[in-house]
Amino acid sequence: MTDREIFEKLEEVREKGTPVCLATIIETMGSTPREVGAKMLIFTDGSTFGSIGGGCGENQVRSAAFRCLLTEKKTEVIEVDLTDDLGTKGGDVCGGRMKIFVEPHL
Repeated sequence: MTDREIFEKLEEVREKGTPVCLATIIETMGSTPREVGAKMLIFTDGSTFGSIGGGCGENQVRSAAFRCLLTEKKTEVIEVDLTDDLGTKGGDVCGGRMKIFVEPHL
């Protein structure tokens, strides 16, 4: 999904007055599923548009978005750890870390 598509969707939902959070990867370290600049919109019903990589990373971003949209109403930078130091996931991890900027658009 391109940045243009993300921003067009963001403008569309803002015109309708729909609360949404924009999540953007601002830093990566090691192996990650997406690159710096990847974006995702998160809606109050849990649906998303775009991707910052899937799986547990997106679940952490969704939780941060809910905090931003429903309670704190302020930006947040979260760190997503995609390493598996204990080997508990059977090697199905990327092995890196990401910092993601989550900003509400109310």
